[in-house]
Amino acid sequence: MKDQYIISLDQGTTSSRALLINSKGKIVGIEQEEFEQIFPEPGWVEHDPTEILRTQLEVLDRLLQKNKVTPSEIKAIGITNQRETTVVWDRHSGKPVYNAIVWQDTRTSAICEDLKNRGLSEHIRNRTGLVIDSYFSATKIKWILDHVESAREKAEKGDLLFGTVDSWLIWNMTKGKIHATDYSNASRTMLFDIVKLRWDDRIAEELRIPVKMLPEVRPSIADFGSFDIQGEKIPVWGVAGDQQAALFGQGCFKKGTAKNTYGTGCFMLMNTGEDPQFSDHGLLTTIAWGINGKVYYALEGSVFIAGAAIQWLRDGLQIIESVEESEELAKKVTGENPVYVVPAFAGLGAPYWDMYARGAIFGLTRDTGKNHIARATLESLAYQTKDIIRAMQNDSGTKLMNLRVDGGACANNFLMQFQADILNTEVLRPENIESTAMGAAFMAGIGVGMWTQESVSSNKKMERIFTPVLRKAKRKELYKGWKKAVKRTKNWYEES
Repeated sequence: MKDQYIISLDQGTTSSRALLINSKGKIVGIEQEEFEQIFPEPGWVEHDPTEILRTQLEVLDRLLQKNKVTPSEIKAIGITNQRETTVVWDRHSGKPVYNAIVWQDTRTSAICEDLKNRGLSEHIRNRTGLVIDSYFSATKIKWILDHVESAREKAEKGDLLFGTVDSWLIWNMTKGKIHATDYSNASRTMLFDIVKLRWDDRIAEELRIPVKMLPEVRPSIADFGSFDIQGEKIPVWGVAGDQQAALFGQGCFKKGTAKNTYGTGCFMLMNTGEDPQFSDHGLLTTIAWGINGKVYYALEGSVFIAGAAIQWLRDGLQIIESVEESEELAKKVTGENPVYVVPAFAGLGAPYWDMYARGAIFGLTRDTGKNHIARATLESLAYQTKDIIRAMQNDSGTKLMNLRVDGGACANNFLMQFQADILNTEVLRPENIESTAMGAAFMAGIGVGMWTQESVSSNKKMERIFTPVLRKAKRKELYKGWKKAVKRTKNWYEES
């Protein structure tokens, strides 16, 4: 008897991926394609939505062809996506009215300042669990409506649709039949009431965003229509933003369990159960997922630039030819590294929330070389994670016993060891670090009855555990230097 499969579509910030997962929860095939990053002005980051769609469908097609899988063998499709990235398109032609404005984009900082000056910070925090920041979708929608000719007029007539990337994919895959998103993605727009589970009319009104252009919001495990592959209708049954999908993929189903994903950004989430927990330390309250008629929440800390900093070593500074080479260079530094890199290329996220911070390198001397800069860049990921964990522990009142990790950069042994050292806690790396894609796959599989949450939990096996070895005094000294470096990057753009 032929095996049945789940397909996970993992639409990320720098690439589109498709994974084939068998009934035992094992990955049997992966296809990936990078797409263009567009930087029209400093601080602006865009993607071509049609290229996102094209690359996502192409990798899916290649996946099936290379693995000789027929559509009848596919049980369901799960989708996970870069969050907050904003697409606005014409409901009639299906064409985007503007490029997708990426989550890293800071062009709407002035709009955010205006919202703060109008006294909306408390309302937005209480309703959405978020801070006012250009990171989220709401101000990006407003910018498009304000700057694209006749866009607002069309939106008010009901001719334009907004969606995060999951909605854009679903709308196209269902040939315009389904305009929907899930609770986790909706909770990242800065427009969604995470307690009442509906779009907030006041925020939409303040930003002059017609509610009719917003997608229907469904649980993360729900029917999102079907995708026709060679005449076979494949149901889409699991949808979640990438970080919530990773939390699910790591099996963090219990209150108090946490994970950190090292992707383009770096994201720490802790499951807080069925009650939203609002932060006093700069963290976000977000919806983890909706499942079985219940909604689960999480505390989240976001580092905007993580793996992207390693890509910067490769593409910007050109001191490495591959991201893997960063580990080799870091290990060549003997003794202490006096250099700190603060990769605030898109401002600083939690717990600082400084849109005006900019990246910097500190501690340069005449003998500083590319090895020191590579090592300091890797160390910056670990320092930023420590910033968030300190805030999370203060909010939750519990000490982190260990840290589960996933994402591409967690394959870097130097980084994981330094992470364990600077946190003074064990870092657990699973055999399968594709937690984001697996989270979407597990959701879809549970939705169609292939798996249960219990079977997902029992499927997690650790590949390596990193144990801290750094002395307490040295750990404190290194972290003190990091805090000093961060302080000097803050408000840089505003002051200039």
